Amino acid sequence: MRGKGRQATLPHPSASPETRSGVLGLSLRAEAMKINQDTVLRGKKVTLVPYTAAHVPRYHEWMQSEELQRLTASEPLSLEQEYEMQHSWRDDADKCTFIVLDSGRWPGQAEENSMVGDVNLFLTNTEDPTLGEIEIMIAEPSCRGRGFGKEATLLMLAYGVKKLGITKFEAKIGQENEASICMFKKLHFKEVAVNSIFQEVTLRLDVSDQERRWLLEQTNHVQEKSYAELKQPAGALDS
Repeated sequence: MRGKGRQATLPHPSASPETRSGVLGLSLRAEAMKINQDTVLRGKKVTLVPYTAAHVPRYHEWMQSEELQRLTASEPLSLEQEYEMQHSWRDDADKCTFIVLDSGRWPGQAEENSMVGDVNLFLTNTEDPTLGEIEIMIAEPSCRGRGFGKEATLLMLAYGVKKLGITKFEAKIGQENEASICMFKKLHFKEVAVNSIFQEVTLRLDVSDQERRWLLEQTNHVQEKSYAELKQPAGALDS
């Protein structure tokens, strides 16, 4: 997860790229971004679920961490502001987000106890709907270095290609976050720019036919399910 200042005026609980109008193809994008509201993507290590209001308290706890604030260029928000962000984020036309759960815990344990991070996709260019900017955050320290971030990123990349028509991905990562830069390079991203002002590296993946086949092979184990059907009866999560 990355940002240029996660502030109360921004529409997402994680740090966001520059404000985007979404004027071109707004209705189409709105439909595309809402397509994941009942989508669960279950992998071997992680499961991706839509971001709901019931996830906000745990998310808020994460973002009190000075380390995460530094890595995401974010500012701490009040719990009320986090709820406002989640509501706005849910309805945004140019963003798609999933909460990352530990597949070993959910279904079975409560979702808030299974959360490990989030993964986001931004449509960064209103003139090119095939370009997406991807962010990944594994917030739980005990879940880092275990392949959770890699699989969550692969799931989101495949989702963007298959469901949203994305053919080009970018990732903007702080220069100090060497682990994340290394992970994206292992996923075939190439470094294309360095911004000394923001101290971040831009990496890019162009999804050729060969890359598409590789990506789909890497995610052929993923099961897509209905979130409404999988939600636990006790403490069902509201959107």
